[in-house]
Amino acid sequence: MILKRRVRKFPSLSTQKKFADLGRSVAATLLPLLLAGVGAHNGHEATNEAVMANPHPDTPPERETKPAMMRGLRRKCPNCGEGVLFNGYLKVTDTCPVCSEELHHHRADDGPAYLTILIVAHFVGFIMHVSFVHLRPDPLVLAVVLTIVCVSLSLYLLPRLKGMIVAIQWARRMHGFGASA
Repeated sequence: MILKRRVRKFPSLSTQKKFADLGRSVAATLLPLLLAGVGAHNGHEATNEAVMANPHPDTPPERETKPAMMRGLRRKCPNCGEGVLFNGYLKVTDTCPVCSEELHHHRADDGPAYLTILIVAHFVGFIMHVSFVHLRPDPLVLAVVLTIVCVSLSLYLLPRLKGMIVAIQWARRMHGFGASA
């Protein structure tokens, strides 16, 4: 029994020209509208910056994420950058003492611990590999030094990463942060 191979047929040259002409006409129609910044809603003209800054007029304006993250890394209020974020080592204050922003909505949970483990494990693993390959220290000395590095780096990073996660939640209006402007 002989099996016939299926031959795939490509569109004819005239069909290819029709699609090319259609693509050119669509591009010629839409490109000036996109460059002029015409908003798609209500047919009113608007600048690209205004449409991107607040595409829905009912929602409050977007909060900057990167500055808020940097303030959180410094353990400061994500809103004003001046008030302290923590009461103690990891206890987040309910409200900022400077700008009165409510911060009790946060849900950092285990995120800061996971990020701390991820960063510290990569850093300590790299140091362990380089020192063992090039220096060949006594294993007990290497274990003691890396334990001290690991614990001190974890204690240093944990509150900063928790502040960053709280700041990201504040900037993205997650978990009740959207209610307060």
